[in-house]
Formats: sequence, C-alpha cells, structure tokens
Amino acid sequence: MGNPNNNDIQELKRQNQFLEKQLTQAQRLTALGELTGTTAHEFNNILTTIINYAQLGLRHKDEPTRTKSFDKILIASKRAAKIANTILAAARNRKKTFEPANLIALVEDALLLLEREMNKYRITVEKSFQKNIPEIMADGNQIQQVLINLLINARQAMPNGGRIVLKISYDEENEMIDFVVRDYGCGIPADKLPRIFDRFYTTKSGPDESGKGGSGLGLASCKSIIEQHKGLIRVESSEGKGTAFIVKLPTIIRSKLLEELEKSE
Repeated sequence: MGNPNNNDIQELKRQNQFLEKQLTQAQRLTALGELTGTTAHEFNNILTTIINYAQLGLRHKDEPTRTKSFDKILIASKRAAKIANTILAAARNRKKTFEPANLIALVEDALLLLEREMNKYRITVEKSFQKNIPEIMADGNQIQQVLINLLINARQAMPNGGRIVLKISYDEENEMIDFVVRDYGCGIPADKLPRIFDRFYTTKSGPDESGKGGSGLGLASCKSIIEQHKGLIRVESSEGKGTAFIVKLPTIIRSKLLEELEKSE
C-alpha cells in the first residue's frame, strides 16, 4: 500500500478536528447535565426557604416579622436568579468568542454552582485571591468548564471530606494570572503523572457515587482549552498528601502582544 498523498493527510486532519470538536461539545453537555442535576436540588432548597418565610409573613401581622420574611425571600430569590443566569450562560451554544473577563468572578460563579456538592461531601473551600487583578481575554464558558472540572477532581480526591485551597495572583513581570487549585487528598502516583493530561487516560476506576469521573476526557480537554487561551497548566502531586493544579493565563496586555507577534510572523 502506497504512502498517503497530501489530500489524504488534509482530509484526516479535517476529520480529526471535527471529532475533537464533537468530543469537546459532548463533554460540555455532560458537564452541563451534571450541573443541572446538582443545582435542581439547590433550587428546591431555595424554594423551601421562600415558601416558609412567605407562610411566616402571612401568619404574623406584626411589622418586624413581615420585614424579616420579605428580606429572607429577597435574598433567596436573588440567589436563585444568579444560579439560573450562570446555568443559562453555560448552556448557550454560541460561537467561541474571546472577551475581557475577570477570573475571580468566573471562579466565584463556579463555586456557586458547586456549593451544594461541596457541602454534601464536607469540603471546605479556602480562597486567597489577590485584589484588583487584571482581566484576561477568554471564552468565559470554556474557562468555567475548566474551573468546574478541576474543582470536581479535587473534591473526588477527598471522599471523606477535606480542604480545597484556591489561589489567584498577578504575575506582573510576565503579565500572567496564576490560578492554583490544591487539594489534600489521595494524590496521584508518580508513574501516572506524566500521562495525566493524555486523552482517555484516567486514574479513576469509573464514575463515583455522584456519577462524575472516569472518562479520561476532563483533564485533556482542560489542557486543550488553556492552550487555546495561550496559557499553561501543570500538576504537582504527592501520593497520600494531595495534588495542585497550576494554571497560568495571560492578561489582556500579554494576549494583545502575543496576537501582534503572531500577525508579524
């Protein structure tokens, strides 16, 4: 059999790109389905709060009790609206667009969606965010997909509960935003670390009781998304001590410089 010609190679590349796109879309929909299931329970809790305080306000005619009831209803309603808006934003199947985005705000939205899950598995989240960090140029939906994936991985590494530490800082010298997700769970064996970002490679035996994990798609897609944003992702882990994922994303200033450099080349 002869060597493939240039047309065959180009066709294989096109097919590969198409399959990559379909695979990423399938994972995004899977992640969205998982989030919808998680937030449905949160909505039930919020509705229970609203109903209970509405009934309290109807039973008691005094002004202080009614004011307290209205305040609680308003707080719960605003929380429900924010969750709904975040889910709707993640569900939009729009063309990939890069816009100025605040990484801290994206992380806070991801934590909002996963709050019930973290509480359920007795996970404490500690945040250390530098103030007034510059914005990044990003597809917010894709970056949030990465954030949620890393947070779920950290949670799964601590099935009996534990602590996740999140850090965001500004590397002014290199115009990069550094984001760290650190857990204190089971860790990853040294012999498996080199393949951790390979597609279809997984250290898990299958989905956990929540139905998440085991496909081997998550971290490979995370790496692909971060690289599309001209960023870097790496992992540090010690078996029995925990794992840290370190993400570096360029600020808007650096993104513009890289874009100009690519044009000049």
